[in-house]
Amino acid sequence: MAKPVKPSGKASARGSGKAPGKAAAKTVDVADSYAVRLMQHLVVPTFVIDPERRVVIWNRACERLTGLAASEVIGTSKHWQAFYETRRPCLADLVALDQPERLPEFYSEYAARGHNGLGFSAENWCTMPKLGSQLYLAIDAGPIHDEAGHLIAVVETLRDLTAQKRAEMALKELATKDGLTGLSNRRSFDQMLMSEWARGQRTQKPLALLFADVDHFKLFNDHHGHQTGDECLRAVAAVVSRHAVRPLDLASRYGGEEFALILPDMDCDSACVIAEEIRGAVMALAITHGAAGAGDHVTLSVGVASRIPGAVDGGPDRLLGAADEALYVAKRLGRNRVICAERVLAEFASLGRRAAAVPGPFRRKSA
Repeated sequence: MAKPVKPSGKASARGSGKAPGKAAAKTVDVADSYAVRLMQHLVVPTFVIDPERRVVIWNRACERLTGLAASEVIGTSKHWQAFYETRRPCLADLVALDQPERLPEFYSEYAARGHNGLGFSAENWCTMPKLGSQLYLAIDAGPIHDEAGHLIAVVETLRDLTAQKRAEMALKELATKDGLTGLSNRRSFDQMLMSEWARGQRTQKPLALLFADVDHFKLFNDHHGHQTGDECLRAVAAVVSRHAVRPLDLASRYGGEEFALILPDMDCDSACVIAEEIRGAVMALAITHGAAGAGDHVTLSVGVASRIPGAVDGGPDRLLGAADEALYVAKRLGRNRVICAERVLAEFASLGRRAAAVPGPFRRKSA
């Protein structure tokens, strides 16, 4: 029987003259090279870090988005410098560290999609130091594992949602701002008052409320016209707004010619000081009034109330009613003055009024 003919060396290993293992390695190398080239030319801004959180890929779209060249970050852990002024983890870093619990620390909007799963998603305002402007970015970061399940890289992709976010913020502002004065509107006032009342119940700190009303405004409108009346309201609103200086202070147009100022953590005496400053600042504007039955210039009457929210109160209606009653008394006593709800009786007594002349409970407002 004839012996079988062995394939020649030239025909072995698929005619390459190389061992099968080397051919497979070359195939992997080609695939890796192809994947890198593909990622470099993606239109989606993308970067890749290794398990030590060093940048291995920073594609051209990422260069255009961030203004940071690949040569500045490849081989380093300085990718954060493309997005923030001070060092902090990027989303890809949290994936590499497998730390979903830190997402709330760095991102207001986020989603963790499971360990060793599809990674994390988040949205965030980024300062973009190289560009000198802020961008609102949607970020996705996912891990890449080898066949043994070991992490070999993390891919982060970015989408610029700045235009959409600004449009969303503009719509939100329209829903919460008064169109004439730019102050917060009644809806925002109601929401803030309820929120601060609830916070005051927890902290047991006082909550102050000012109601300010432009004196004889109907006469002003009739005498000068509605356009001038609008200008007057805008000028008064600017004065009220300047006195909402702390982060939780809220100046709003309550309605018509009436303004409100919420002052958390403030007692009645301190609130009255601010009310007097507002009243004096409006007088200093020297807006001519001159209508029959009114003074020479536009003035304000202000009612002030402050209360420590109690669990039994149930809501801020009593505070609203007290400030409203104080404003009503200021009007009854001649306008252009500040009246504190805690001193209504004393104000009447100082003018020689009988107790019977003091207005009874007067409620126009509720939360």
